[in-house]
Amino acid sequence: MKKFSSFFPFLFTATFFCSCGSETKTPEKKDDSFVTFSTDIAPLIYKNCSPCHRPGQAGPFDLLSYNDVKKNANRIKFATTTHFMPPWPADPSYSNFIGERVLTQNEIDLIKNWIENKMPVGDSTKIPSPPEFYNGSFFGKPDLVVRMQEIVKLKSGRDNFFMIKFPYEIAQDTFVCAIEFVPHKRKLIHHVNGHTISFDDNKKKNVYEGKNILPDMQENFVPSFKEMGLANDDGTFPLMTPNTVYYLPGFTPPQYPGDVGGYVLKKKGAFLLKNIHYGPSPEDVNDSSYINIFFTDKKPKRPIKEIQLGTFGVSVIEPALEIPANQIKTFHTQWKVPVDISLLSVNPHMHLLGKNFLAYAISPNGDTIKLIRINKWDFRWQYYYTFPSMKKIPAGSIMHAYATYDNTKENLLNPFSPPQLIKERKGTESMRTTEEMFQFIFTYVPYKAGDENVSLERK
Repeated sequence: MKKFSSFFPFLFTATFFCSCGSETKTPEKKDDSFVTFSTDIAPLIYKNCSPCHRPGQAGPFDLLSYNDVKKNANRIKFATTTHFMPPWPADPSYSNFIGERVLTQNEIDLIKNWIENKMPVGDSTKIPSPPEFYNGSFFGKPDLVVRMQEIVKLKSGRDNFFMIKFPYEIAQDTFVCAIEFVPHKRKLIHHVNGHTISFDDNKKKNVYEGKNILPDMQENFVPSFKEMGLANDDGTFPLMTPNTVYYLPGFTPPQYPGDVGGYVLKKKGAFLLKNIHYGPSPEDVNDSSYINIFFTDKKPKRPIKEIQLGTFGVSVIEPALEIPANQIKTFHTQWKVPVDISLLSVNPHMHLLGKNFLAYAISPNGDTIKLIRINKWDFRWQYYYTFPSMKKIPAGSIMHAYATYDNTKENLLNPFSPPQLIKERKGTESMRTTEEMFQFIFTYVPYKAGDENVSLERK
């Protein structure tokens, strides 16, 4: 296996520039002498870069002012001209999603030429104000912040897997429109899968009893749930709403419009991170991530459902996920849609050997419904890609997903030198960064007439 010291810094140096903004309009070509920060460059930077390049976020430097941009001009030029940034692995020529981070060639040239022409400010009175952000959140100021009861202590040089309980008490049952996991150690957290535990009135006296943190390496979770105090006082188990808390590299939690999504938060409950995966760190560190909750006065009418294909999912991988050393190999999985559904978002998932990914559906009448294509897999940026509007998948359609893996020495992210046989493991072993997974995850609601016209843009 490659030594940790040679592999891990690559991930850090490769993330020196981040972008978390939404799509921008293509500017008309202009005479370079008239391109200024105030009218041309600031809007691009503030929309595409500032959401991540600000205090407390993943970007290693701020981009909130002219001086910030000027100081990092060479980095910006390199990152944009090489298409390293903005980070958007999905192919926009195949399918489109909300918030596409894709600069047009005209926009890239605009930034490059402005930098090479000594970065004129323009009329300083016309510089737009930088965006205002609530620290740590993509949505603004939360109505409730639920914190860890104790910090997580991470050992250096290895993957760490935990189950973590975030108990809470509020005054009354409350409707919730968004739940947002905010990572403390953003560069270490590979993924979070979490659920909401809801205790009925008078069935749980103390939601804070039991252990808050346990190692997540077991297949039978019932003893762990009891040890964490998640059972009712009479020994029965409360209602658990699955998959309400997510996190992946580059993930922005959704906030769907209208009657789509939402939850009911009971007066007493807990968020259970059933699996939180920390990647290797060069030193021992502590984590104190937290969860933001956003209230609403609207009762949830169409709760979101989720299905995953492939690893741990409802469909078989063919052939079995086994990648011989020094080979590039493609795998396939498929699933028949039993009823009409309205697709909201999709999430392809692989690890370091991932090379490319393709997913689509074939309807009963033979039409191809394009879902997502990633021509160059990037482990660091794994989004829940949300469609601009709901996408109907008719009953009887076959969903197909194809994933290609590169287990050769030419793959610079290959964690083994020389390459080794990699195959699907059991339980959390397959979740380790150095192992592999093949998942296609999607969220949906049962189809309702007119869903195709429902915009999923956040207001």
